[in-house]
Amino acid sequence: KHVAGEPMTNSLFDGIDISWKRVKNPEIDRQIDQVLNAYDFRHPENSLPALLELREDIAKVKDNYWRTQKLAELDEIILHSTGLMAELYAKQPEAVAGSTLPFTMRVVARSSMPVTIQSIAWPGGDTVMNFVLPKDSLITMERSITIPATTPVTEPYWLQQQAKDIAHFVMPHDTLRGYPEAPNNLNAIMNVKVDGRTYPVAVPLSYKKLDPTRGDVIQNIRIVPAVTLEFTAPLLVTAPDGSLTAGVRIHTLKDIDAGMLFLNSGKGAKEIGKGFRLAKNSDTTIYTIYTAKELAGMPEDFELTAVLGTGDASYTRTKNLIQYEHIPTLQYFTRATTKVLRSNWQFTAKRIGYIEGAGDLTADILRLAGLQVDVLKDADISADRLKKYDAILTGIRAVNVEKRMPVWMPELMRYVANGGTLVMQYNTLQDMSTTNIGPYPITLGRERVTEEDAVVEFIIPDHRLLNHPNKITQSDFAGWVQERGLYYPLKYDEKYQAIFKMNDTGEQPLTGGTLYTQFGKGHYVYAPLSFFRQLPAGNKGAIRLLLNMLSVGK
Repeated sequence: KHVAGEPMTNSLFDGIDISWKRVKNPEIDRQIDQVLNAYDFRHPENSLPALLELREDIAKVKDNYWRTQKLAELDEIILHSTGLMAELYAKQPEAVAGSTLPFTMRVVARSSMPVTIQSIAWPGGDTVMNFVLPKDSLITMERSITIPATTPVTEPYWLQQQAKDIAHFVMPHDTLRGYPEAPNNLNAIMNVKVDGRTYPVAVPLSYKKLDPTRGDVIQNIRIVPAVTLEFTAPLLVTAPDGSLTAGVRIHTLKDIDAGMLFLNSGKGAKEIGKGFRLAKNSDTTIYTIYTAKELAGMPEDFELTAVLGTGDASYTRTKNLIQYEHIPTLQYFTRATTKVLRSNWQFTAKRIGYIEGAGDLTADILRLAGLQVDVLKDADISADRLKKYDAILTGIRAVNVEKRMPVWMPELMRYVANGGTLVMQYNTLQDMSTTNIGPYPITLGRERVTEEDAVVEFIIPDHRLLNHPNKITQSDFAGWVQERGLYYPLKYDEKYQAIFKMNDTGEQPLTGGTLYTQFGKGHYVYAPLSFFRQLPAGNKGAIRLLLNMLSVGK
C-alpha cells in the first residue's frame, strides 16, 4: 500500500541508486555483469579468475562500509566456486561444557585451482597443515575436541531470562535484537588459501545422523546442563484425603556422587533425597508425599520447584525441545516447576471414553481430576460397547484428523439416543471427514473469541450445565489464557440451546460457544471453548465447567 512519497512504477527500489555509482565505481557493475554472463553452473570454478580480479578492484573502494560488506560477500562466493565443503560432526546431539567428544571433520574441494588448508584452529588447540586438497577427493580427519568450559547453554537469547508476564521477553543483549538466534561461536576455524590469499572458514561443531527417509540430518551441537530436572506432571491435584504425591525425574550427563534433592513450595523447602549417587547418562525418578497436615498452611493453589544440589553446583532447570522435520531443533529451558491444585469440583460422571483428536492434554487432566478415562479405538465404537461409559469426549479437531468419524458418528448418536452423553470439542472447516457432527444440523464458521478476558453472558442461568454438579459463576471464567474459544458454529438447528454469549471488543456477540440438546434419552454438547488450553494451564473454572458437561446425564 502506497502511504507516502512518489508511487513506484517498476519496483520498490524506484529512485534509489543500488549500483556501484553510489560509491563512484561504475566499472565494478560492468565486471559483475561479465561474471554473471559467463557463469557456467556445471563448472563454477571457471569464474574464479574473474572473481579474484573483481576482489582486487573492490578492495580499492574508498567507502569503508560497502568495501567491507561486499568483500565479505565476495569471499563466500569465491569459496563456493572452488566447490569447498567442510563439516565437523559428532554422533551425539548434545554435550556438556567442559566435556570431550570425538569429532569427524570431512573436507572436499572440487576446483582445478589449488586449494590449501593452511591450519585449523580447533576449540582448545591449533593444527598447522599446509595441505593441498586433491581435486574432488574427500579428506577425513578424526579428532577429540573439548568443549570450552565457559560455553553457555544453547537456548534463544530472548528466553534466557524469565519475563514478569507472558506478553514480554527479556532482551539481555541489545546487539542481538532482531536475530532469531545468537551467533554460533562453537566452531573450528579452517584457514584456506586460494590463489595466494587466505580465507578463514568457520566450520560449526555439529551433530549428524543418517535418517532412512530424510538422508543426512545435520544440526549444530547443543550445549546442555550436566543435570536437568522435570516433574512427572506439569499439573498436580491433591488426593481426596488432602495429600499430594509429587515425583521428579533427574536426567544426568555426568556422575553425581552426593546429590541432594529439595522441593520448594514457597513456604519452605522439603528434602526428599540426600547423599544419593546417580550414574552418568541415567534417568532417575524420586517421589515424595505431602500429607494433608503438611499442606495445611499452603495457599489453595501453589507451585512446587525442584532443586538438585551436588555440593559444588545446583541445578533447577527443565529442558524443553521443539522438534519438527522442516526446521532445526529448538531447545530452551524453564524452571523445574509444577502447579498444584486443590480440587474444588464435583463430578457425577465417573468413567469417560475419549476419542483422540489432533493432540491435547484434556484426557490427562481429567484423570488427575479423578475420572477414569479410556482412549477409544475403532473396535470400541459401537452403541452396545459404549453404554458402559457415563460420557464420551472427543479431542480437538477429531472430525478433521479421524477419517473414520463418518462411520463412528451414527454409533455415537445411537449411544446418545440410548441415554449417553457426548461432548465434542472444537473442529475446523478444513478437511472435515463428515459434516454430520450432531443429532441436528450444525454449520461451523471461522468465528472465535480471542480476548481471553471477554465478558461471558449466561443466556440460560438456571440450565443444568451451569448448576450440576458445580455452580458455575463469572469467577469460573477468570484467568483464562489466550482465548475463550474458536471455530464457533455459524448456524445451528433451533433444537439446540445456546448457553453463553460472548464477543471480542467491537464485534458481534457469538452464541455458539456451547450448544446443548437432548436427543432421545441422552445429551449432546458441542463446546468449542478452548478447554485444551485452559486445563493444562490449571484453570479450575474450566475444569468445573467441563465436568458439568460430562456429568449432565448423571
